[in-house]
Amino acid sequence: MFYVIGLGLCDEKDITVRGLEAVKKSSRVYLEAYTSILMVQKERLEEFYGRPVFLADREMVELESDEILKDADKEDVSLLVVGDPFGATTHTDMILRARALKIPTRVIHNASIMNAIGACGLQLYNFGQAVSLVFFTDTWKPDSFYDRIKENADLGMHTLVLLDIKVKEQTEENLIRGRKIYEPPRYMSIPTAVEQLLEVEKSRAMGVLSRDATLAIAMSRVGAQTEGEQRIVCGTLAELAAQDSAAFGEPLHSLVIVGKRLHHLEVEFAEAYAIDVENWKNVARNVYGCLLD
Repeated sequence: MFYVIGLGLCDEKDITVRGLEAVKKSSRVYLEAYTSILMVQKERLEEFYGRPVFLADREMVELESDEILKDADKEDVSLLVVGDPFGATTHTDMILRARALKIPTRVIHNASIMNAIGACGLQLYNFGQAVSLVFFTDTWKPDSFYDRIKENADLGMHTLVLLDIKVKEQTEENLIRGRKIYEPPRYMSIPTAVEQLLEVEKSRAMGVLSRDATLAIAMSRVGAQTEGEQRIVCGTLAELAAQDSAAFGEPLHSLVIVGKRLHHLEVEFAEAYAIDVENWKNVARNVYGCLLD
């Protein structure tokens, strides 16, 4: 059996009982380590699970999947995934490869940012399409995400923006020369994300995003159990951009663009995290048309 097991958001204790049972009986256990990261090192997982855990980087998952799936038709093999197994197309592809090899598969779900984002106070059924925001370069500034944000905005829906992470990435020169030299990990910050969003708004000029009239909520380390580790910060895009990166806590970060179908209970819940409570409520009332007491 090939198991794809969600680990949840935080640490070794977020795995479900069913997931832990599958891990303990597996002959090999892999941790997919590039679409997202846990808040603890794999050694903590190994100690808690009582099993050795092998890191599966992008190269192994995308180019050497046969090694992961080897003998999974005869014995149990587990692939551990941060969040939920279906949070990334990579994991869907792995299941399709296993099926093509006639290997039985089983998915064990867990919490992910897609549902835990509700911790900011916005109601999940008011979210539209989620988008990813990658690091811009001098020559590459993809902006297709803007169209998805606009589609959500036209419907009044909130948009979850997943911020880029770069783990075990190579420079273009090292990639061309075949040198396996990797860059240090990089995690997109909230100020960088806001800057890039406003840069695209300036070039596309469709009035979807406004520095002073668009509300947004920044979140980091969602699900963390240590006091103060999970951070939620609310404000206009301008207010978020003006904050020091330290105000948003440690990565991983996510950003929510608030839609016009904003309910007064959402405003009330999130105001506890607002940079400027009065401005938060004023924009909600005057720009979003939210009826507040």
